[in-house]
Amino acid sequence: MKLFCFGFGYSARALTARMRPRLEAVWGTTRTLDKAADLKAQGVTPIVFDGSGAKPAISAALAEADHVLVSAPPDEAGDPVLIHHGADLMAKTPRALVYLSTVGVYGDHDGAWVDEETTCRPISERSRRRLAAEEAWRGFAAESGVPVSIIRLAGIYGPGRGPFEKVRRGTARRIIKPGQVFNRIHADDIAAIVEAALAARADGIFNGVDDEPAPPQDVIACAAELLGAPAPPEVAFAAAELSPMARSFYGENKRVRNDKIKRVLGVELAHPTYREGLRAVLAAEAERDRSK
Repeated sequence: MKLFCFGFGYSARALTARMRPRLEAVWGTTRTLDKAADLKAQGVTPIVFDGSGAKPAISAALAEADHVLVSAPPDEAGDPVLIHHGADLMAKTPRALVYLSTVGVYGDHDGAWVDEETTCRPISERSRRRLAAEEAWRGFAAESGVPVSIIRLAGIYGPGRGPFEKVRRGTARRIIKPGQVFNRIHADDIAAIVEAALAARADGIFNGVDDEPAPPQDVIACAAELLGAPAPPEVAFAAAELSPMARSFYGENKRVRNDKIKRVLGVELAHPTYREGLRAVLAAEAERDRSK
């Protein structure tokens, strides 16, 4: 397989690590040149792409690639990949393409369950842009015949991206908003879902989430318990000092179903809840520290 990744970030790194033995070539875009060395160290051919214009190096790579992952976000103009390299993809017609979106497109459902058939009513501008990008990619799939899997991801966590450091520093808080729940997804499970979607040449929308939407304070308490630390203090949501983006997440409350990734893609989550996921993160971070 020859894989091109638009936006070589956390999820793309997890995917290529999982698929490395089967990858003949990997290209990845980065917005700045200073990250290129890191991509090279991971065996990835880096290409700088900030979404402002087409890149001949991307056109040349897409002529070789047979599978594509898109995790670059849309901007006010739309999806930069389709705007600047949609014609390249249309001409090459890769075997399969995966677009990483967000469960934020569902908006707020007052804690009710949602699935891929639920009507989307995004609240934030970033989620409205994501939904518009999804629709653009569905249009591309219909016109080109390329199977496009749109995977709506919940809150992403994994090694180096979790609550443990805040607990260790003593800055973690258990923010309490009665009835509030979130789904999450471990990076390893994202990689498994994307790999399955590419292999199946699946077309359609899939929720990339765990089995158990849970209150955020429970996750923090679990992380503290795993570290043998006292539970961080409780803070009422109304009194919590949060960034506008963090506060906006609490304005959306829903429970997201993941039956379709299991039924259609045959995915078995390695970390079905945050409990297994946090234990795995702690073990992976400990192993990383030992190997330094």
